[in-house]
Amino acid sequence: MTLVATTMPAARRPLGFQLAAAFLVLVVAGAALAPVAAPYAPDAVDFAATLSPMSPAHLLGADQSGRDLLSRILYGAQTSLIGPLALLAIASVLGVALGTAAAWWRGWVDALVSRVTDVMYAFPGLLFVVLVVAVFGNGVTTAVVALGLAYTPTIAKYTRAIAVTECAKPYIDAYRVQGMSGFTICVRYLVPNMARAIVGYLVVLFGEGLMSLATLSFLGFGAQPPSSDWGLMVKEGQAAMVQGAFLPVLVPGAAIALVVVSFNVIGVRLADRLAARRP
Repeated sequence: MTLVATTMPAARRPLGFQLAAAFLVLVVAGAALAPVAAPYAPDAVDFAATLSPMSPAHLLGADQSGRDLLSRILYGAQTSLIGPLALLAIASVLGVALGTAAAWWRGWVDALVSRVTDVMYAFPGLLFVVLVVAVFGNGVTTAVVALGLAYTPTIAKYTRAIAVTECAKPYIDAYRVQGMSGFTICVRYLVPNMARAIVGYLVVLFGEGLMSLATLSFLGFGAQPPSSDWGLMVKEGQAAMVQGAFLPVLVPGAAIALVVVSFNVIGVRLADRLAARRP
């Protein structure tokens, strides 16, 4: 009976989930092995191959400068994946801390956190990021920090909603009776017990973060040339569309879309399964 119970969930995984997971593994492997797997350097210019179509020499074609698109996609996956991970790390630290504090202390602390997050929600996130970039200058680091701050209210509200329910459980009162401080209870028990649900939510947000960073790079606020960031590649490839060459835009655009959809598929299923396992 135990064997049947443990093998059934794996057999019931939807085909879409399996395809999304396999694709993301392939993308991560390509990013990690880019120096070995890429046939060319990402900034290697070959004007003889300008806007080359798919061929044995250039499997995904070449851009307007003759740079191999496959090589740029592989190297660009590094910044395109690390960027969302970094911004979610910033947003998670701030958001989980604020949401947990609001749920634990309630009263004026909860009211203050709620008002701050409401103000942030009322202020368009992209506009906030543009203002930060205008003050501190363009670049991936500035864009990541700005988006991390912009995503903080979303994670704070989600964390607070979970923490309010968690704080009402008997084990919290039991630790209080034992004389544990609120900080110790939150760090050692409350936050770890919420971690599974929060992680599932962050996986869903990863795709949105990737899209946001790509948008900033497309607008010129994020990655700067000669970076092979996917959003920047889409921007640079626009000029080639006038000449009837769509690969410089289609290849990075498809990479962004497929990664975002894959993370959404995996994130939704992961969040559902983790929520179902919560005691």
